Amino acid sequence: MVKKRFELIEHTADTGLVAYGDTLAEAFGNAAYGMFSIIAGLDGVGEAESRRVEVTADDIEGLLFEWLNSLLYYFDVEMLIFRRFDIMEFGDTRLAAACYGEKYDPSRHRLKTGVKSATYHTLEVDRQKNRVRVIFDI
Repeated sequence: MVKKRFELIEHTADTGLVAYGDTLAEAFGNAAYGMFSIIAGLDGVGEAESRRVEVTADDIEGLLFEWLNSLLYYFDVEMLIFRRFDIMEFGDTRLAAACYGEKYDPSRHRLKTGVKSATYHTLEVDRQKNRVRVIFDI
C-alpha cells in the first residue's frame, strides 16, 4: 500500500498542507513536494536539473519555513519546478538537500496556483508523528 505523502488543508484565503514521513526529514521533503504540486502538475516534470539547497534557522519550525521559501526562490528566479528532494543533512537548525526538477516549460507544464510564501501561521512540526503543517500565502 502506498503511504500518503501529504494532504491539502483549506484555509480562508490561503492554502496549506500537512506532510508525513517515516522520518521528520522525509516529512520536510514531502512538504516540498506538496508545495510544488500546489504550484504545478508534477506528472510531466523531469529531473534534468538539480540544485543543492542548504538552509539554517534558529529552530526546527524556522527550518521548515526557510526550507520551503528557499525552494520558492528557485521557482521565482529560475522558474525551476522541483519534484524530488534528497535530504542529505538534517538537524534542528540545518538542512542540506539535493533537489531535482526542471525549468518551467509552458508547452509541457501546467501551472495551477501561485504560491507567494510559506507562513508561520499555524506552522507546526510534530517530531513524535513525523508530521509538519504549513499554510501558504497564495
